[in-house]
Amino acid sequence: MADEKQPRRAQAWLKIYGAREHNLKNINVALPKGKLTVITGPSGSGKSSLALDILYTEGKRRYMESLSSYARQFLGIAKKPDVDRIEGLCPAIAIEQKTVGHNPRSTVGTITEIYDYLRVLFARIGVPHCPNCSARIQASSPERITSMLLDSFADSMITIAAPIATQKKGEFANELLALFADGHYRFQIDGTRHKFNAPAAIKSLKLKKTHRHNIDVLIDMFEVTVDERARLNEAVEKAVQLGNGMCTVIAGDQQSQYSTSRMCITCGYSLPELEPRMFSFNSPLGACQDCDGLGKVSGRTSFWRSGGDEENEWGYAGRLVACKVCRGKRLSAQALAVTVGDQNIFQLCELSVKKLARFFKRLKLGSAEQEIGASIIREVSNRLKFLVDVGLGYLSLNRTARTLSGGEGQRIRLATQIGSALSGVLYVLDEPSIGLHQRDNDRLITTLKKLRDLDNTVVVVEHDLDTMRQADYLIDMGPAAGVHGGQITAVGTPEKLAKNKQSLSGAYLSGRRAIATPKQRRTPKGFFTLFGASANNLKNIDVQFPLGVLCGVSGVSGSGKSSLIFDELVDVLHPALYGVGRARHVIDADRISPEVSQLKNMVIIDQSPIGRTPRSNPATYLGVFNDIRALFARLPESNVRGYTQGRFSFNVPSGRCAECNGDGSITVSMHFLPDVTMVCKECKGARYNHETLQITFKNKNIADILNMTALEALEFFASHKNVAKRLQLLCDVGLEYLKLGQPSTTLSGGEAQRIKLVEELAKRGNDTLYILDEPTTGLHNSDIEKLLTVFNRLVDKGNSMIVIEHNLDLLKTVDYLIDLGPEGGDAGGSIVAAGTPDEVARSAKSHTGRYLRALL
Repeated sequence: MADEKQPRRAQAWLKIYGAREHNLKNINVALPKGKLTVITGPSGSGKSSLALDILYTEGKRRYMESLSSYARQFLGIAKKPDVDRIEGLCPAIAIEQKTVGHNPRSTVGTITEIYDYLRVLFARIGVPHCPNCSARIQASSPERITSMLLDSFADSMITIAAPIATQKKGEFANELLALFADGHYRFQIDGTRHKFNAPAAIKSLKLKKTHRHNIDVLIDMFEVTVDERARLNEAVEKAVQLGNGMCTVIAGDQQSQYSTSRMCITCGYSLPELEPRMFSFNSPLGACQDCDGLGKVSGRTSFWRSGGDEENEWGYAGRLVACKVCRGKRLSAQALAVTVGDQNIFQLCELSVKKLARFFKRLKLGSAEQEIGASIIREVSNRLKFLVDVGLGYLSLNRTARTLSGGEGQRIRLATQIGSALSGVLYVLDEPSIGLHQRDNDRLITTLKKLRDLDNTVVVVEHDLDTMRQADYLIDMGPAAGVHGGQITAVGTPEKLAKNKQSLSGAYLSGRRAIATPKQRRTPKGFFTLFGASANNLKNIDVQFPLGVLCGVSGVSGSGKSSLIFDELVDVLHPALYGVGRARHVIDADRISPEVSQLKNMVIIDQSPIGRTPRSNPATYLGVFNDIRALFARLPESNVRGYTQGRFSFNVPSGRCAECNGDGSITVSMHFLPDVTMVCKECKGARYNHETLQITFKNKNIADILNMTALEALEFFASHKNVAKRLQLLCDVGLEYLKLGQPSTTLSGGEAQRIKLVEELAKRGNDTLYILDEPTTGLHNSDIEKLLTVFNRLVDKGNSMIVIEHNLDLLKTVDYLIDLGPEGGDAGGSIVAAGTPDEVARSAKSHTGRYLRALL
């Protein structure tokens, strides 16, 4: 039987029936279990709705329902997604783009739990030192002290003494009399030996109370030999008993001290028993008391205002500054005085992940320490390796969570999940390639396959072509976005999808469609230079930035791109463009060259939401809703009723529905059951009261207008130039499917960024510097083509643009490219290459150039 071929197990499938969440069109789809499946498609086509709002939400809900009602009242239950049924669903874990938190106490080390392991390691095998004099502190038993003395003082004449006072003020008459009464007659006082025969002799000594004294009780004096071991041990035991754990050994003019407790024998500093809490900056036991473990305190910083001689004055600003006690290290002096491999826990956490992994690989420990610490070091090393594998080797464990990008946070959680080594789980990842250079993306794909090979089902929402090619199965959503999407256009292997003429993603996979390389690149109108950029890992570099063109900034993850642009360039440009106080356009010649005076403004466009509440929407952000409300207020019926512009705002009590306060829906808390959100019965979701909805323009009330898509509204308001102009721009950037009243909280990062670009396109200004941070995040290649059209329009109006980017299809189209590296972290921070993409592609040192070479 053993030689017979085992029957092949049939492929198990996860099947979804009747999915209608958001814009999904009642779809049925199946994906293979135990495989790597990529869900792709244009931005807004329903990828995240299928992966996160259907698969993950239902997986989490079913797990929560399996708990007791008592537990559910504290944990709550996710709302059941709008789907008929799902078959073959596994326990689900989502690894999303959201940041890992803004708590200043949260760090890479605490998120990955590596810091918790380090705390245990330092508590168990750490070597304590005195915080005052740095002398090593070692507790020894009387037996161990005896053995050390037999080794160190063999065949030597020594005196064993018990220290009673070490550099202490006082007369000590009572202490000496008590010792004399107990049968101790010999003492060494301030270096002089005394033998007292009667109490009167002690009283006549009269030590000065204001002076510091050294007093030892002389226990025994003999030659150290093996035969005298018992006598030696007895003397040591007596000495530590009288000396509060301390023993003094006098050999000629030399004195040595030994201790049975954690005490510095030089200055008497006592160290408590080591425990993990002592190394936590979140515990009162380990945190610096001055800053409570934050590393920073609030302080008033003075600065000089940039005006003429008569306008110069001192200004003050409240800022967070490094704690003067711990110097930003967060921990107490006691915790920082404990070392492993001659490094304290803060020093280890300051190393990059890659260097820390190397430290533990080279660490040499004694046999006892090795036996205790081996399992901890193995766990730490494994977790560090996972971080390196997902392209985060440049991070340090001390890096705070609030400074991490969404992509970095997502990959940290991914590394943590791999470390847990679960199997039979459904993992749902939302664009894990965000913020990754193509070199690091290759490592990420290997990690995803490793997660799959643990017998997990891995579902990835992704646009990256390399990830698609490496997938076992693809689901292509479309055919377009918003109301025009929500359908399955193609499924199958990457090879099958590439041959499918109906698949938009397949067209890019096969090469039938591609983002074109420009035939001619713009020539910069000039350059301005930023001098001495040294923030974070930047190597005090001088960087030339072009004017009047589209400039890309590239480099591997952690190479210093964001540090260069946001920590250096933006900080220097802001006072140069806008000044401080009454001063304007004052250029710091030491930091930036005078050519920067050609710029008039600076605009930073990121992917942060255009609003944080459901009441914010594209119409309110772009300002068209003000014009629309003004139009309704000018209607004859509005004038008769005395309605003003505010009447048509769902934020004003007079016009909105009183039942739902303008939300259009009502949420009912069900305690241990999921909250129930239902359409308001009074206004039926319209948000406005009956009287307001009676006012119509072209047979449409204000609620009907908000329910229009941008394309529908463009046709409706064609004769109103101000409104039509912005709506046309909204359609030009590929957002024609968005509804005017769509809550901003439901918009993706890419959609929010393009709405901000529309706002800029609507302006007539020029000589503006636009700065964008990874604008292709969340965008399909078809969307990137539309985005490039917007970029070119802004640059052609006489503006300059700097784009931090990893996407090779965008980088190959820029006019000028600045490539940082060569690696991440300490090995980065330098300019590797600069010039046109073709010039960078010829650079042998540039990782970006290596990948561009294949495209160009």
